Amino acid sequence: MQQNGSFRLRYTLTPTYVIMTPMILSANITEKSFGPKVLFDHLHIAVGDGEKIGLIGRNGVGKSTLFAILAGRDRDFAGDITLRRGTTLVATAQEHHHVGQQTVMEYILGGLPEYLALKKIIEHFTDKQNPSTRELTEYTDAVERFSAKNYYFIADQVREELKNFQLGESADRPFAALSGGQKRLSEIVKIMHSGAHLALIDEPTNFMDYVAKQQFIDWLKSTRAAVLVITHDRDVLGEVDRMIELKDGGACNYKGNYDFYLRENASRTSSEMTAYEITERRCKNLKQKIIDFKRLKERARDPGTIKQFKRLEQTARAELAELENQVRPSFWIDKDSAKNLGYKDADRYEKFKAKNLRLGLKTAVPGHGRILAYAKDLSLGYETPLFEKQNFTLHEGEKLELRGRNGAGKTTLVRALLGQKGPRVFAGELQLEAGTKVGLYEQEVDAKYFDLTLPAAIEKIHRDKNLSISDQKIRQLLSDYLFTEADQKVLVRDLSGGQKARLQIIAMLSGAPNLLILDEPTSHLDLPSIEELENALLRYAGAILYISHDNYFRAKLGGEIVEIV
Repeated sequence: MQQNGSFRLRYTLTPTYVIMTPMILSANITEKSFGPKVLFDHLHIAVGDGEKIGLIGRNGVGKSTLFAILAGRDRDFAGDITLRRGTTLVATAQEHHHVGQQTVMEYILGGLPEYLALKKIIEHFTDKQNPSTRELTEYTDAVERFSAKNYYFIADQVREELKNFQLGESADRPFAALSGGQKRLSEIVKIMHSGAHLALIDEPTNFMDYVAKQQFIDWLKSTRAAVLVITHDRDVLGEVDRMIELKDGGACNYKGNYDFYLRENASRTSSEMTAYEITERRCKNLKQKIIDFKRLKERARDPGTIKQFKRLEQTARAELAELENQVRPSFWIDKDSAKNLGYKDADRYEKFKAKNLRLGLKTAVPGHGRILAYAKDLSLGYETPLFEKQNFTLHEGEKLELRGRNGAGKTTLVRALLGQKGPRVFAGELQLEAGTKVGLYEQEVDAKYFDLTLPAAIEKIHRDKNLSISDQKIRQLLSDYLFTEADQKVLVRDLSGGQKARLQIIAMLSGAPNLLILDEPTSHLDLPSIEELENALLRYAGAILYISHDNYFRAKLGGEIVEIV
């Protein structure tokens, strides 16, 4: 894709949503497929100047693929992408193989539009003894452009931003040495200081603590750039101007933030269910008509009458084939909105609603059980304490949140509680009661599963815990967690973020644990899956120790808060 012009393939669709601000990008994708699977079918989106748009959709609908198309990384599709002339577009990178030995600062500054090219012109000009008129003009233009983009002070600003994201000490480290989460945060810093007209950002807050996330949200609200952000972080979605949901091969627009989306989605879904029910009845009637016309044709003796019934049968078959060829819409309404449906719509929703995760958790019973874990005047760290004099007691049936900035010691506390090597108790006590079965949800899948397929990974997860597992149980788990036949052939390393998150939940719940430890469990999950997880955890009979910077999730789950500072 050309950033200073328009890259056009073919075909233009009539927009399904009219934006009031001048359009900066338009995408009409008539088809995008992976083998036999059609991902997009006549999808249209448009982005206006300065718009803040949240892009959502179930795991696997093609959100990251759409970004790759818009950013020009994927041109294997039928359709048309138009970027307004003179527009600068930046996007978070998905791969970093090209980085080499660049430091974090070099990587970020090198990713800023025009920075390296302008810097090179300015630096090389000082070496010229007798510059030509053309070279002088080029230098003058470069200085003016460099100044206009505020690049003379950009290095200091980037360093300060890295501190805000707790990457200040990593500024001069090799970029390749960063963790996956740190690389994502560096990508966000690059985007925030790019000065671009349009930014495409994929899951920006997954590895942010609450301070860094607020920093990003403040930038999102204040920037003059148009932003299209893939996220199911409801704190971020609460601040967007518009939401686009990828669904059934197309795009549904909602002119408002997350709360508006929930209301409007419930209303639209009710109408769509009514229309689908009418289609179902029509299909049933057509099937009966085909039987009737066929019988009448067989009984008739007059050639003209036979021909008439044959024509009617063929017409009915053609209409039935057209209706049955239509993709069944995906119906999902959040539980709070579903409670307000009329009885007819509620019955339709129970009949038509999209399949969701099925989490096998024990249902809670009244009262609290025995103590499963506690800390008393705990000082914990590595070479020196990260925190001191922490106290908590966690009973069966209770919930406890560990809250604090990244690096404060939350994960260190979890590791120490599980008896892992590394953390050192300097003072006090930390105890996990004997016989406690722990289910752990971590942000990233253990690398030992990367080269396995899903069925093999699930089997190994159970074998590693000395749990029996049958092929039938594996198939049931794959179905309960919405994995398709095609998914089962993919190596774990190549799964999407949402797919890996679902595998993590399978791993966490294996062995019927009575204590769940969750580290940012809503990252990568789509909205229906987050809701199902939240409701399953509210019904859970065991204890829950969790770390989350999702304010909706925290408000839903509740429990005692332990501040790690």
